[in-house]
Amino acid sequence: MTDSIMSKAATMEIPINSNGDTGTLPEDDSLEQAAKLQWSLDEKVGSSRGTRDLQQVMVSGPNLNETSIVSGGYGGTAEGIIPTSSIKDLRMKARRSNVSSSASFFCHTASQSNEHQGSNMHHSSSSSSMTAEETTRGVAVEKLETMKKWGLNTYKCTKQMISERFGRGSRTVDLELEAQIEVLRDTKRKYENVLRLARALTNHFYNMVQTQHALGDTFADLSQKSPELRDEFGYNAETQKLLCKNGETLLGAINFFVSSINTLVNKTMEDTLMTIKMYENARLEFDAYRSDLEELSMGPRDAVAMARIDAAQQQYQVQKDKYERLRSDVTIKLKFLEENKVKVMHKQLLLFHNAISAYFAGNQQQLEQTLKQFNIKLRPPGADKPSWLEEQ
Repeated sequence: MTDSIMSKAATMEIPINSNGDTGTLPEDDSLEQAAKLQWSLDEKVGSSRGTRDLQQVMVSGPNLNETSIVSGGYGGTAEGIIPTSSIKDLRMKARRSNVSSSASFFCHTASQSNEHQGSNMHHSSSSSSMTAEETTRGVAVEKLETMKKWGLNTYKCTKQMISERFGRGSRTVDLELEAQIEVLRDTKRKYENVLRLARALTNHFYNMVQTQHALGDTFADLSQKSPELRDEFGYNAETQKLLCKNGETLLGAINFFVSSINTLVNKTMEDTLMTIKMYENARLEFDAYRSDLEELSMGPRDAVAMARIDAAQQQYQVQKDKYERLRSDVTIKLKFLEENKVKVMHKQLLLFHNAISAYFAGNQQQLEQTLKQFNIKLRPPGADKPSWLEEQ
């Protein structure tokens, strides 16, 4: 009896009748639930691997610690047995399969996102690099074109200049304007000499005034220390101080004269001469392109030559307009320079004459009146030095 109960507990078979329906035994409810669980598990797993494991378990025989499902009558053969431990293994495999599938899905999604971002970044970097290359290429082409034009223009001008020096090329000459330019250059050289001499006079006279100032101080000191010669030293000290004062006034007039001459020579005349230099360069370029056009006009008249002649004609017209414009500027500046020179020199020469005459005549009032007449303000002693606030 005990053996039959143990055998029944060990096998726990589900009898199937001839119609394929299971019997209704109260103790077989757990087995029916196990069969339903196995069916749902098969539906979820649905993979070939799970099916192979299930077939392998059904072939294997029951153990004492296993609950099996038998597809046969009570006491029949052990075919179709499914161990419960295998069900647990199948659950674990299904969970691992789901986890691995989810992980692979997320990894695939992340890799696609990274590839998409990487492609966008690569596309933006490539587009920016292409833009930078195009900009650099454009700048290089522009510089190369500029250098080409400069080289061609320099070659033509050098050729024209050499031809003029050797007497082989023709030169455009404006006789009246050339004479005025030559007079201006000669006038500038003479005025530079006047400026050099006026500065030398200023330096010498300044040294003389400083010597008179020191001599007056020495006479004043000696008049205090020599009672027997006090009056004589005193008279000479006052005379030197008066001469020093008048000399400083004259130095103010001479400095104003030098400053005005310097402005006239080194600014006004120099500006006109710079315009003249631009005019001469334009004249050289004009003659160079004119000679080039003449040489092309004397050659053949085929299609290529006609295209070159048209291009040379356009360049010649541009240089001609530039030459005429600068010639007009030089003419106007020469006229204004002459008027300004007469006005400035008339005032400065009158100042220089009156100041020198009043100083050497000893007429202090006339000397001071001369400075007032020309609105010249003398700087007090030590005015050239910066103040304490400016030094800070």
